Amino acid sequence: MKSSTSKGSALFGPLLSFLLLASLAILCLAGSAFGEGCVMVVALDDAITPASDDIVLEAIVQAEAKGCEALVITLDTPGGGLAETKEITGQIERTSLPVIGYVYPSGATAWSAGTVILLSSDIAAMVPGTIIGSAQPVQIGPTGTEPVNDTKVINAVVALAEEKARVHGRNTTAAREFVTSNLNLNAEDALRFGVIEFVSPNLDSLMEDVDGQVAKNRTLATSGAELVRFEPSFRLQVLAVLSDPLLAGLLLIVGLYALIFGLSNPGLGAELVGVITLALGLIGLGFSVNLGALFLIILGLVLLLVELNSPGFGLLGAAGLACMIVGSVLLVPIGSTDWYTPAEYKMDAFVALIVPSLVIGAFFVFALYKVAEAKRRPTYYQKMEKEVAEALNRIDPKGHVMYNGEYWVAESEEPIEPGELVEVVGKERMVLKVRRRE
Repeated sequence: MKSSTSKGSALFGPLLSFLLLASLAILCLAGSAFGEGCVMVVALDDAITPASDDIVLEAIVQAEAKGCEALVITLDTPGGGLAETKEITGQIERTSLPVIGYVYPSGATAWSAGTVILLSSDIAAMVPGTIIGSAQPVQIGPTGTEPVNDTKVINAVVALAEEKARVHGRNTTAAREFVTSNLNLNAEDALRFGVIEFVSPNLDSLMEDVDGQVAKNRTLATSGAELVRFEPSFRLQVLAVLSDPLLAGLLLIVGLYALIFGLSNPGLGAELVGVITLALGLIGLGFSVNLGALFLIILGLVLLLVELNSPGFGLLGAAGLACMIVGSVLLVPIGSTDWYTPAEYKMDAFVALIVPSLVIGAFFVFALYKVAEAKRRPTYYQKMEKEVAEALNRIDPKGHVMYNGEYWVAESEEPIEPGELVEVVGKERMVLKVRRRE
């Protein structure tokens, strides 16, 4: 009996191990069948402007909502504003999502602000043939672009770059040299000097390289992950265009001159153009987007109200409608940069704000059509001309006629007998000018 029990236990142990291994295999297969994770990819491929802050923030929100493994910021930028750079690095630190900085594609450069953003990322990588560095601040002087040598500014940027490098275990000496000596490194040298962690030729290779890495207390599982390209909303695309430094500067200059010209020569509408372009230029240079958008909406409403109390539909109405539409587009989403809102809410808010502007615009287009139609339509007295009436008594030179069932005093240059048909040729006060019908 004892021997039989021992044999049963000996058989049960291997069977249990087999069942456990089979269960683990089934769970792994099931996990593969249900799909792999995703990685959001957002591109900063131009100057770092106020619009760049919103682009990165919206990409982070979407990536968190989708449950992505990480966010990849591809960098190909000549640099940008320091305030905007600090905002992006702050967003990278505040999110619980691992952020991978990636200088991409081949031939790309991440100079100045791009280098600081790369140093701030949780994992830094570059494509062979790319370059980072040249992070000394510059300013526009009488002779063009000049380096900033003010130690107060330089030391502040150096401290920022060194701290970002130190936090992520990177070469702080190189971080300092990027600013003080405009050091430039290619991908291989950046890897050798400990500025980046990986040199990856493409995004798929990058996903394989970072798989299993630990960032923000999370082990990345990016091998075979779906790459989701972030597409900026229409609002962000408009902001990106307005944030171009050249365009924003031109808008300010045009706005100022148009405003001066309009105030000195009122009635031509130049002052309206000046106010609108000034508002757009200020938004492009980083002025609060929400305040600028509200200003445009309020200005549009005022212009439309003024137009309603003036005859016809002219420049004021068109300018008011344009202000309302542009302001409505720029106002979405409402709230501060820390208010995370889902994409569905943003779309609802966009529709709720833009539809009234379109409805008002349709109303004024209809009003314009009706006004133009009324101007083309002949007046009542114009319709009377060449109409036929009947003489009730002798007209010599005055008498009476029946016109459209009404008695009218009539006057003629020739005698007309009762019962004859006459033709209306004009009207003077309440007297019809008539002649004998031929």
